Amino acid sequence: MKKTLDIKKLILLNMPYILLGLFATNFGEAWRMAQGADASEKFLSLVAVLPGALQSFWPSLHPLDLLVGLCCGGCLRLAVYLKSKNAKKYRHGLEYGSARWGTREDIAPYVDPVFQNNMILTKTESLTMNSRPKDPKTARNKNVLVIGGSGSGKTRFWLKPNLMQMHSSYVVTDPKGTILVECGKMLQRGAPKLGKDGKPMKDKHGKIIYEPYQIKILNTINFKKSMHYNPFAYIHSEKDILKLVTTLIANTKGEGKAGDDFWVKAETLLYCALIGYIHYEAPVEEQNFSTLIEFINAMEVREDDEEFKNPVDLMFDALEAEKP
Repeated sequence: MKKTLDIKKLILLNMPYILLGLFATNFGEAWRMAQGADASEKFLSLVAVLPGALQSFWPSLHPLDLLVGLCCGGCLRLAVYLKSKNAKKYRHGLEYGSARWGTREDIAPYVDPVFQNNMILTKTESLTMNSRPKDPKTARNKNVLVIGGSGSGKTRFWLKPNLMQMHSSYVVTDPKGTILVECGKMLQRGAPKLGKDGKPMKDKHGKIIYEPYQIKILNTINFKKSMHYNPFAYIHSEKDILKLVTTLIANTKGEGKAGDDFWVKAETLLYCALIGYIHYEAPVEEQNFSTLIEFINAMEVREDDEEFKNPVDLMFDALEAEKP
């Protein structure tokens, strides 16, 4: 259907040049009928023949006449095209700008037909979360900056409505600790699973099928209400051990200028040895910081007895004997 409309539009646009070309065939016929041995005599004869040729309503179908008409129509079309291409484009009446308030028709191409698949911007405006819409020109980034003072409704009127859309994975900072309390149950239940028609899917008993969220919490104020992170679970090589030790020392050295580099290197070697032992020899349930702290606490040193060996020394001696 679109192809037919394009052809029709093309014909309508070029109709004046086609009519001119057909009319110009009469000039070709007049030139062909003019008598004369050379061009000057033909021009003199053309004046007498031309009125008779132009009296005919129908165009001449002689090949030479059609060629003349084609050349005339084509030349005029080319002249119009070149002039329009090089012409300056003016926007009359818009000298002071064209900014205006947007309408429903302006935002419509950017909105997903399924309401749940949109990011809510205002009461009447939203933006599809589809990163590859049908029309690539309507693709927009999803970064939003909300500015407002305390109590202006940043959480209540923007964050919570978008959390209730439940169309994506979310990472939320909750300094007041209220978002989890007010939206946690909703996320735990999840959003209705939608079919291809955008309607909620139901099971064989007629109940709506939900897709629950997996909620993970990091609470740096009350650790009892927080999930925990065990970096030992992500150690796979000696390079990972060194990365963990470097990060641990960098975050526990305190403020002020660092002391002698000798002590930092000694601390690094000690941690690498202890963490390496825990990773390669300890059971999985003991691969954590608690075991590392127990090792450090057990490393007793006696100044009056240089031959004394603490439990950690004995463990490494046993490991050396078993795996030299």
